[in-house]
Amino acid sequence: MNKNTICLWYNGDAEAAARFYAKTFPDSKLNAVHRAPSDYPSGKKGDVLTVDFTVCGIPCIGLNGGPIFPQTEAFSFQIATEDQEETDRYWHAIVGNGGAESACGWCKDKWGLNWQITPRTLTEAMAKGGDEAKRAFEAMMNMKKIDVAAIDAARRG
Repeated sequence: MNKNTICLWYNGDAEAAARFYAKTFPDSKLNAVHRAPSDYPSGKKGDVLTVDFTVCGIPCIGLNGGPIFPQTEAFSFQIATEDQEETDRYWHAIVGNGGAESACGWCKDKWGLNWQITPRTLTEAMAKGGDEAKRAFEAMMNMKKIDVAAIDAARRG
């Protein structure tokens, strides 16, 4: 058992979310589904209570806790991408599966979980600092999905 595991709250559909992540991202899988051993105040024996899964090597538990605590932008997964093709693949998988676009490389999946699909060129530009970071940052501020060629052009000035 891992010392630390991310617990994500879902409204009854943790298993569907985990299956989607497992088929979408590398080093991701559905590890186990745990069902209620008996009836309980908000469910029945056999209902899925928790789901153990891995997203890009990060251990997670999906808790079917109901609608009381929806996902917010206060938590997100940041997925580093190598090029436009990979950026597009993840972006379209999330947005095209009932998700929604946001700004600056952020999108939300249909379960409300937030994702940052971040090309490494953007991260590298920000780490460099100075004018290069400023140009890349200003270019990013006008984007939803990150345009790798535009970030590279901004880095060059």
